[in-house]
Order: sequence, then structure tokens, then C-alpha cells
Amino acid sequence: MPSDAVLYQAAALCLTYPDDDFRARLPLLREAAPQLREFVDHAAVTPAQELAAHYVRVFDGTDRHSLHLSRWQGEGTRRRGMSLVRFEEVYRAAGLELTGEEPPDFLPAVLECAARTGDLGLLTEHREGLERLRSRLTDFGTPYATVLDAVCATLPTAHLF
Repeated sequence: MPSDAVLYQAAALCLTYPDDDFRARLPLLREAAPQLREFVDHAAVTPAQELAAHYVRVFDGTDRHSLHLSRWQGEGTRRRGMSLVRFEEVYRAAGLELTGEEPPDFLPAVLECAARTGDLGLLTEHREGLERLRSRLTDFGTPYATVLDAVCATLPTAHLF
């Protein structure tokens, strides 16, 4: 298990829709992952409806801030489909099974996989996309950018061209 496993699990939770379960976990997230305190503190003082509306505005309105990593590769639908198969193969090889409605390239699922297995392969393969997402979230002015800041800080340097 990587030394950053707790951070990856906490970041996965921070990047999911902020429902009542999310709000109940905030004190634990704050203590477990100090790198995420800025975001967690923001979430704790933001009214639930406002936080949920912000999440939808940031992540569900457009691909500009997509949490689906294969969308950052700039490939067509067919190549994206092949990329999704790669995610599924990694999960299967690790003995993990997706149970939600999201496709396998959903960043919280990838972070949870990294936390459980120690395999950072999918995160490092998609490092450039993570950096672009981080940059766009920063430009948008959302506290979610700090979650990506913390995750990206743990990964090898991206080779941006």
C-alpha cells in the first residue's frame, strides 16, 4: 500500500457528489488527510445545498472539468472505449469490481484503486490530464482544485509538451 493511500482514499471521497454521507465524513477526512484541510474546511462551512449545486456546476455541466480521465486524452469515441477497457483490466487484475454507475475512468474510482492496491499506474498514465484538470479547476476558482493539488503533488512529474 502506498504511503499516500489515505490521501488517495480521502481525495476520492472529496471528489464524489457531496451527499449526507459525505458531510458525515468531513471530520474524519479533515484528520486523516491534512493535505485536504482547505477543501474539507470549505465543505464543512458551506451549506449542503450550495455545496451540491457547486459540485454539479463544476463537474456535471461540461467536459471542461471532467472527472473521467479518458476524456483528457483527446481521443475519439473508439479509442476512449479501448481506454475504458484498460481501466477495467487493471481493476479486475487487482480483484476489484466497480459497483457504481460511473465508467471505470471516473477519477474517484481510480483514486480508490490506488489507495487499495498501491498501483499508481492509472494515475501516472493520466498525469497530464490530471494536471490539465487541476489547472482548469484553479482557473475556475473552485476549492476542488486543492484536492487535485494534493493528489498531483504525490505523483511523478508529468512530461508536458
